[in-house]
Amino acid sequence: MDPQQLTRELHVKNDSKIVMLVADGLGGLPQESGGKTELETARTPNLDALARRGVLGSTIPVFPGIAPGSGPGHLGLFGYDPVKYLIGRGALEATGIGFELTARDVAVRCNFCTVDAAGNITDRRAGRIASDQSAPLAIKLRQVKVDGVEVFVEPVQEHRFVVVFRGEGLGDKVADTDPQKTGVPPRAPKGADAASEKTAKAAAQFFHKATAMLSTEEKANSMTMRGFSARPALPSYEEVYGLRAAAIAVYPMYKGLASLAGMKVIGAAKSLDEQIDVLEKHWNDFDFFFLHFKYTDSTGEDGDFDAKVQRTEEFDAAIPRVEKLNPTVLIVTGDHSTPSAMRSHSWHPVPTLLASNVCRTDACESFGEAECLRGGLGQFKAKYLMTLALANAGRLGKYGA
Repeated sequence: MDPQQLTRELHVKNDSKIVMLVADGLGGLPQESGGKTELETARTPNLDALARRGVLGSTIPVFPGIAPGSGPGHLGLFGYDPVKYLIGRGALEATGIGFELTARDVAVRCNFCTVDAAGNITDRRAGRIASDQSAPLAIKLRQVKVDGVEVFVEPVQEHRFVVVFRGEGLGDKVADTDPQKTGVPPRAPKGADAASEKTAKAAAQFFHKATAMLSTEEKANSMTMRGFSARPALPSYEEVYGLRAAAIAVYPMYKGLASLAGMKVIGAAKSLDEQIDVLEKHWNDFDFFFLHFKYTDSTGEDGDFDAKVQRTEEFDAAIPRVEKLNPTVLIVTGDHSTPSAMRSHSWHPVPTLLASNVCRTDACESFGEAECLRGGLGQFKAKYLMTLALANAGRLGKYGA
């Protein structure tokens, strides 16, 4: 059964506050057999103290052995079945920057990339080109015209931008053109059905015209397309949990996902400290806060163990300011694991911590993968985390007589 069917019936109102801190890609692996992961290597005195008064476990984002994208990973944390509610990155990015998708739209999250003279990708993110350099390039691509559809191009952040195709009969079952590796060219877009093939032909036309315009650029001389998607229909947090929910994120994709789930995106923070400022300012306005920290993921994808350790320590340093607000329930977790040894998202269970005055504490002394494996929450699907949060906040009534 979908747990949201029960929460609709059982949720009750009170004055409790729930905070979910998501360190993107939090889980990791040791550099050598028997060693420590990034989280275990990091100095995390605040998370360790929180672990001692809370309860630990490990969440499975989708199914054992399945490495999730960021969309499914977060949907699970929000209590939505990520298999039932699959949302493409394009819709997330577009919504995250405030683009209003219509029923005639297919959105695509695009990356600027670098290719060599043979057209093979040498850098999938164009050296993580700065936003002030990439935005003018995205705006320049608004000149591209495609037969039979309207095209909208919007800058996002760094190497990312959004393309939206608008027209009749467009499908979103189009394969990504990003091969997820270097040394090969971008793939041709291919549709899985007639409507999606119409979108794929529009995407191919856009790609050829856009790359011709970019060909003289030093870094961003080509592009890839990912996450072709139409606007999804998700039930809101207010509907399924009875919560006034807010999201505090830096990157547009996570703002978009939260918005699609019915959260109000608040603030315009550019750093973790600024995110906590927003949390403090709006503390009395909402029941639930989702706060997203990106950089434990990006450093893992870069394969930089030491940088991920450093970013984990930065995340830990913010914990006291959150605790000072005295949330009823404080959750710390990630949407998936991103081991620097793998340079990618992985299937490994994600370290998870829940602290409340009524949680059943365990014997764990610190926050790390090994401790979480023996924690009192055990291993469980991430989609059940919200029911645990509601229960610890006293927001669920009894089921049955």
